Amino acid sequence: MKIIFTTKGNTWDSHMDPRFGRTEMFLVYDDSNNTLQEVLNSETESMEHGAGLQTSKKVLELNADVIITGNGAGQKALEILKSVNAKMYVGAGDMSVKEAYDAFKSNKLQLQF
Repeated sequence: MKIIFTTKGNTWDSHMDPRFGRTEMFLVYDDSNNTLQEVLNSETESMEHGAGLQTSKKVLELNADVIITGNGAGQKALEILKSVNAKMYVGAGDMSVKEAYDAFKSNKLQLQF
């Protein structure tokens, strides 16, 4: 299973980024081989509009099964994300990546879709 975290760093101890569209980066955890991959999302910083759409397209390219974030995605971004079989969980904005992962595994995050 591939899990994408919106985050402000590249380790398990990094803080989650509560934003989806303008997240600084993604941390992708692949539990089949226990690896973490950092994917920058810096191109959305200067965008006035459409950051959520751009971020959604990047997430699709990463072929995630699960997306974990703080506040969730906007309506237009959700339309793109719902076209795949991934599920998005929200409520992890004040956690570290490890705490968000543990909350997901314990069914303590809210399913956005």
